[in-house]
Amino acid sequence: MRQRRFNQVEKRAINGSSAAVIQYNELDGTPKVLASGRGYVAERIKQIANDHHIHMEEDAFLIENLIDLDLGDDIPPQLYAVIAEILLMIEELEKMPRS
Repeated sequence: MRQRRFNQVEKRAINGSSAAVIQYNELDGTPKVLASGRGYVAERIKQIANDHHIHMEEDAFLIENLIDLDLGDDIPPQLYAVIAEILLMIEELEKMPRS
């Protein structure tokens, strides 16, 4: 797991945006990376999520760690706390009535 300090705005301007798709499988209890990318791929991921009303969370630390994993890889246990917070937030959002 990387720990870096850098200007996120400057990095995003140079590399374009980043996005990753994770899936939590209740059967084996591990979250996995389903898709990830930068630039155009990231924009397509975000557009597809938006089109299907899939909740998105922005976390620079998490995305930098997820983007380096191979597709289908289990997310390392060091990131479970962050993933758990996101999953809880999504669960709460899904309980809210849509307007």
